[in-house]
Amino acid sequence: MMDSSVSRPARGLRRPVLPNWPILSVMGAIVFLFWAFIAIFGDWLTPHDPGEFIDSWNVLGPPTAQTWLGTDYLGRDVLSRIMTGAKYTVGLPFLTAGLALFFGLILGVGVTLVRGPLDTALSWLMDTVNSLPSTIFALVAVAGFGTSIPVLVIVITALYIPSAYRNVRAAAMNVSRLEFIDAAHVRGEGPLYIIFREILPNILPNLVTHFGIMFIYIALLLSGLSFLGLGVQPPEADWGALIAENMMGLSYGALAIFAPALALLSLTMSMTLMVDAISAQKKER
Repeated sequence: MMDSSVSRPARGLRRPVLPNWPILSVMGAIVFLFWAFIAIFGDWLTPHDPGEFIDSWNVLGPPTAQTWLGTDYLGRDVLSRIMTGAKYTVGLPFLTAGLALFFGLILGVGVTLVRGPLDTALSWLMDTVNSLPSTIFALVAVAGFGTSIPVLVIVITALYIPSAYRNVRAAAMNVSRLEFIDAAHVRGEGPLYIIFREILPNILPNLVTHFGIMFIYIALLLSGLSFLGLGVQPPEADWGALIAENMMGLSYGALAIFAPALALLSLTMSMTLMVDAISAQKKER
């Protein structure tokens, strides 16, 4: 009879993830969740219609009781436009990073199990695409195919799939060489079992970290495209477009230009702090 006090060995490398983050990373998570909330509900919470001309005689005006962040170059409420623009500045990077990671995950884990010539050919193709300058590639593609939201999503997703693929493939290859994967093969487990029960749980922290990194780069890239007039088009505007359209207020120190810039900075910094915490936790494991 087996001794019941002997515990069963844990499968693979999985361990519980403890939320033991530094205070700065916790603050970063709070800021990011705030912007995510604004991105989802901002259209219903704005104090004014983002297209309403509140004070056409006081453009680039200072904060008042009616306009907490002042007015823009047409006399519209800056706070309302930042809140409505959050769905693009937060939502589009989240969507495109998620799609890039999804396709990179399918390809990266797939070639880990197949390997051989397919792995070599796909890795060569991904390295070729990954070598293209992202900003120039996005500028050319968007200028050629148009500046609609679907085009932006397709172009940015295609641009970041190679990065996600390389990251997933490297992590999956490392896990696939471990003994518990060989044990799963010996037991006769199928590919789906090995992928979902053995490989994915052990590379999850790596996936989350890479998602955060892609989110930061995509948010800055999309804001840069909008700043150049090739991103979100009027009458809608993300934070990059808000900065561009109020550039005349730079010499006046108007909040209309500094407020969206600080919002973008807080968004990217908050994600950076969370990625740092997850990376440190991953190393401890």
